[in-house]
Amino acid sequence: MKVLIVYAHPEPKSFNAALKDTAIQTLKQEGHKVKVSDLYEMNFNPVAQKEDFTELSDKAFFKYAKEQQHSYQNDTLNPVIKEEFEKLLWADFVIFQFPLWWFSVPAILKGWFDKVLLFSGVYGGEYGRYNEARLTDKLAMISTTTGSPEGSYASNGFSGDIHEQILFHINHGMFYFTGMTPLEPFVAYTVSHSEEDRKNYLKEFEEKLKNIEQIKRIEYPKLEAFDENGQLKS
Repeated sequence: MKVLIVYAHPEPKSFNAALKDTAIQTLKQEGHKVKVSDLYEMNFNPVAQKEDFTELSDKAFFKYAKEQQHSYQNDTLNPVIKEEFEKLLWADFVIFQFPLWWFSVPAILKGWFDKVLLFSGVYGGEYGRYNEARLTDKLAMISTTTGSPEGSYASNGFSGDIHEQILFHINHGMFYFTGMTPLEPFVAYTVSHSEEDRKNYLKEFEEKLKNIEQIKRIEYPKLEAFDENGQLKS
């Protein structure tokens, strides 16, 4: 299996870095091919802007998705974005490693989604969305860390349900929207509090990645299950 790890943490000594390194080592030992996009090391610019394009199709009115389409169709993508896009197409399985900041991904990773999930290259144009988008042959998984305890992310917790309220917009709105099948997330809670917990989480992550086929898939309804107004059919 070809695995891309998109890693977003500014500190090389962080627990997120330890999880990333564990993933690299484990996956390679299991015979998988691995590539890593270390966004902070790359100094990846998350701001969607005109400078992302080597030429513009419309200089009078800037529309990001339209320029993505033009650049993709004319093979004039910004070299950095093109390289990340090609990594994405190469991969069978994409792991997104990041700390949970403000109930979402760090800005640098959000920028990666904005720039690399190309309109017309991934969805739109000849491709649709969800199960009709381009990346239907790929798996994707969140691996994240939190500052609050696990109980706070239960349905009755003060943070809200980790799966249905916190990570849904990533699993459904970024992964599944582009066709990828989301896997059950790996979440390491309150990792700054205990060295023993950190060691246990690393072991748990290692075992999870040794058995990728056993990781639960998150199933969402396919487009044909909805009517013309976007409502589930009765």
